[in-house]
Amino acid sequence: MPKISKTGKIMPASPIRKLVPYAEQAKKNGVKVYHLNIGQPDIHTPEVGLAVLKKYDGKVVEYCHSAGLESYRRALSKYYESIGIEVNYDQIMVTFGGSEGLIYVLMSCLDPGDEMIVPEPFYTNYNSFATMAGVKVVPVPSSFENGFALPPISEFEKKITPQTRAIMISNPNNPTGYLYSMQELLQIRDLALKYDLYVISDEVYRDFCYDGTRHISVMQIKGLENHAILIDSTSKRYSECGIRVGFVVTKNQDVLNTIMKFAQARLSPPYFGQLIGMASLDTPQEYFQEVRAEYVKRRNCLINGLNKIPGVLSPMPKGSFYTMAKLPIDDSEIFCRWMLETFRYENQTVMMAPAAGFYATPGLGRDEVRLAYVINTDDLTKALKCLEEGLKEYPGYTLQK
Repeated sequence: MPKISKTGKIMPASPIRKLVPYAEQAKKNGVKVYHLNIGQPDIHTPEVGLAVLKKYDGKVVEYCHSAGLESYRRALSKYYESIGIEVNYDQIMVTFGGSEGLIYVLMSCLDPGDEMIVPEPFYTNYNSFATMAGVKVVPVPSSFENGFALPPISEFEKKITPQTRAIMISNPNNPTGYLYSMQELLQIRDLALKYDLYVISDEVYRDFCYDGTRHISVMQIKGLENHAILIDSTSKRYSECGIRVGFVVTKNQDVLNTIMKFAQARLSPPYFGQLIGMASLDTPQEYFQEVRAEYVKRRNCLINGLNKIPGVLSPMPKGSFYTMAKLPIDDSEIFCRWMLETFRYENQTVMMAPAAGFYATPGLGRDEVRLAYVINTDDLTKALKCLEEGLKEYPGYTLQK
């Protein structure tokens, strides 16, 4: 029988999606499953975006420029200017979601065997993208105790080797919801300049910052003009996960020229997705105000509810719509599967993402889960009750019953 590639063998399965078959079977058996495992908001897509599809009367759906529609990139340039990021339209590459953009960045900026330092826990697919590019992820652990703040910059410096080429952050963070401060970003800048490293910043949750906090982009940090690379997306901002449109933004012309070669090889980004994304730039600010207010309600409901369950700990996120929760269990992957396969409370259960897949350090995250507060507060309350009852019945529960 023909062999599977070495890359294919080491490619990690998604901790977010690999339990889907168990959830599907539970639903077939008539069980209500509350999905807290994946960042798929139930927030309505802006009407200005949906209207494009309803009105489209073109006769041919053509290829576009490999960097994306020029009209869209010019509109994006104005959008970024409105939030304090000064970039020209030709410094923006439209990609097939932020995921493709990050893969192109890794393949353009790092060689196989090179290293990228990442605070952990981090978005699990960074592991997958790095595997595709042959890049080694070098983790620097953050902790529950200080709400997953940036680890001491000295810990980053200890990890630097001759193979280190980049530092990557998610801001606001997925999966922790942590929002980096200006002081933390300046520490990253100084280290990057000292060792001539790229700073790759995934900022797809920029619009979801709470409690009066303000997002600061890596593109706004002086001195990083040739080092900063922004990964962005329409998926969360406009609740348009399915149109698969993202962006790479950088002032480094060498990086842009290299990404273009990869972009030309795949011809063009999604045409209809760009039309929807471009129209969505006209979304009224009231939409975002309402959405943020709704997420604050959901966040407070989930975090306060989690911390009332005996043995459960979850810090209060300042951004995105995720949280990490430490549970009194032996193994979160076994627990999450057990919740779907075996446990029922009033014929309901909860789907969560085991947290080990959000770490690169072996052994970390085994008693943690990532939860997404993307469903309404009534359903979140019911999901919390399911979790509380499930912990009581779980054979690997580590507290006294």
